Amino acid sequence: MKEIAIVGFQQSNSVSDAGAVNEVEMIMPVLSRIFQQVGINNAQDVGFVCSGSCDYLQGAAFAFVAGVDALGAVPPIKESHVEMDAAWALYESILKIRMGHADSALIYGFGKSSPGELPIVMSQQLDPYYLAPLWVDSISLAALQARLMLDQGLITERDMAEVVSQSRRNAMNNPHAQLAGDVAPDDVLAQEMYLSPLRKADICPVSDGASAMIIATVEKAKEWGLPYAIISGIDHCIETHNLGMRDLTDSVSTRTAAKRAGMGAGPVEVAELYAPFSHQEIILSRALGLGDETLINPSGGVLAGNLMMASGLSRIGEVFNRIVSGEVQRGIAHATSGPCLQHNLVTVLEKA
Repeated sequence: MKEIAIVGFQQSNSVSDAGAVNEVEMIMPVLSRIFQQVGINNAQDVGFVCSGSCDYLQGAAFAFVAGVDALGAVPPIKESHVEMDAAWALYESILKIRMGHADSALIYGFGKSSPGELPIVMSQQLDPYYLAPLWVDSISLAALQARLMLDQGLITERDMAEVVSQSRRNAMNNPHAQLAGDVAPDDVLAQEMYLSPLRKADICPVSDGASAMIIATVEKAKEWGLPYAIISGIDHCIETHNLGMRDLTDSVSTRTAAKRAGMGAGPVEVAELYAPFSHQEIILSRALGLGDETLINPSGGVLAGNLMMASGLSRIGEVFNRIVSGEVQRGIAHATSGPCLQHNLVTVLEKA
């Protein structure tokens, strides 16, 4: 099987409101930087392009097509799209390369969430017959999940506050973060409840922005003369959309995906977890069996800035950055979609 490497990654700043900037204007600077990083001219210099976004954010069918304008319409390219986080666009691109249809790929994700009410928009991911008509928002469902954990004695409110505190401190070293600072757990606990048992700090912020990545076969990466990290494994797994039929205090699909991706084949020095709520970082860490030897969310994670439809790809990019800089030899990245960690993807990255 062909070995595939990440050779470049770029992301925009996480901002609460991009204002009049449209999706194309958000994407173009990120693409420009990644083309410069890899040393190519444009999307025509890669074998495949795949994007991740959500039409519901713009409120129009096939709205993702507008984002393609950032690539240029002429000459034509091999292009695809997933109505998902761009981490799943990476998965499709890996399949494309392994089937021999390309030797390199550009992946990008983007989302402008500020114009709408994101928690309500996300309710459209729910079961269309029983839950979606109720318009149960994503924060309410996460609050239900956190309450189950608290009532069963699996976590405490201080545990959640410590996750927030660590996220904000880690984000002080992340120039793209939206929320950062030296925030103590007691400062978090002093906040009023937003939606019990969640405080506002327990919830990831609404953010606008984009991220992009270029992958290639190892042979192509060597031809380009670029530092790279090997994608040694990737897998994703989904659980039922019936919330009453799964254990919301655990993430079986994350554990399964990690096992299939080969996470257990070596040490995990760093883990970037897509945890939109503080208690979900605890769920994911436990599901993956991460201990004190693993650095968790050194970027601050999505509690510091959540680029909807791009943050999953950014988790992978953050691990890539640490491997090529020489900080770590091996790490994992996680992406999620759906209510209460329903659908999860795990990527294992290693130093070449």
